[in-house]
Amino acid sequence: MAAMRAKMQITRIEKHGDTEALHFNAVSRSSSYPADGSDEDNTYAKFSPCGSLSLTVANPALIGKFEVGEKYYLDFTKAD
Repeated sequence: MAAMRAKMQITRIEKHGDTEALHFNAVSRSSSYPADGSDEDNTYAKFSPCGSLSLTVANPALIGKFEVGEKYYLDFTKAD
């Protein structure tokens, strides 16, 4: 399987007691990208134009460590 990497941005965080639900969307821009394609988000949006992910975090060491607007790479590795 070929390697796959997505670039995701946190769009919303919901607090539920001792956990947080992180909501991600694939990167995109509301304005146009540079004509020379120099913006990295442009490259990711071209090959993964749409995507969403929600992930609940229960690890106390991670609660409060994420912020809306932050971007993360999401790497896919096949599990046996």
